[in-house]
Amino acid sequence: MYQQLFLEKQFTETLKSIARRADLKLYVERTPQLNRLLRQAASRYITGNFRQDGLEAGRKLVAKGYAISIEYIGENTTDATECEAIVAEMKALISDLGQAGISARVSFDLSHIGLSLYQELAFSHLMNLAEQVQGTDVELFISMEESSKTDDILSVYKQAVCVYPNIGITLQAHLTRTPEDLASLLSPSRIRIVKGAYQESSDYSIPRSPELNHRYLELVESAIRQGHHVSIASHDEVIMDEVLERGWLSDSKAEIEMLYGIRPDLASRMQNVGHPVRIYLPYGHEWYLYLCHRIAEFPPNLYQAVIDMVGNEEVERMQAYVERG
Repeated sequence: MYQQLFLEKQFTETLKSIARRADLKLYVERTPQLNRLLRQAASRYITGNFRQDGLEAGRKLVAKGYAISIEYIGENTTDATECEAIVAEMKALISDLGQAGISARVSFDLSHIGLSLYQELAFSHLMNLAEQVQGTDVELFISMEESSKTDDILSVYKQAVCVYPNIGITLQAHLTRTPEDLASLLSPSRIRIVKGAYQESSDYSIPRSPELNHRYLELVESAIRQGHHVSIASHDEVIMDEVLERGWLSDSKAEIEMLYGIRPDLASRMQNVGHPVRIYLPYGHEWYLYLCHRIAEFPPNLYQAVIDMVGNEEVERMQAYVERG
């Protein structure tokens, strides 16, 4: 057992490092057969390349009784013109959601819209998007990234949320700083709590462990007590059992949030007994890093990825999400 855990830890750390290798990403993009195989594996977790793919998946899930988040996937954009094009795509997504009458979140990384260039650019684009969603049933939700960006992300968020309170923020339980970050937020705020998928130093992070589960539950409890609207973003049944036992989902300000394609059985089970469940739907061409993170956070996903790569038939992912009985 110890050897298995050690190997899984090494595998996870190695895959997270691979995910950040620009040369390997370029190699995948320029090798058609490899690109096709990995893209097929990624299709379990990505709704498709285009906005319409995300919207169509969203419509089907809303019809089944789920809430949704949609993300035009990507991060670390270092060209200002490209940032403008990304913001234009997000504005089109917001417009399409409004025209379709779909209540949703639009999630994104600030580094996708300018933070990798300078803070003011990300803030300007965020304010532009926040102005557009006023008067709609769409809210904006900022994802969290590597710890080196946390101060900048929180700074941009705190400036913006003072003007537009329907902007949410994500916090990572594995960072030792997070309890203080949570305490620094205005109440009530919209908060998503995740364990954290990025590779971080053990000097300021907690590895996947019972200790991390305990920290995660402490953060959820603290956020609920502070009056925040909390998305409990986890696929861990140990976490889910504790959430149910503690009765947190009876609070109208708390919900479960799960990633598309991961544990749809658990999402369906929770939703079918009346608990609020939100499904996170990414779309776009920047799927490589996302796929690496999904495998790294739960190494057995590698087995499913291999099965998906060699499978000849496209699986209808939506069938796994049953309607509320």
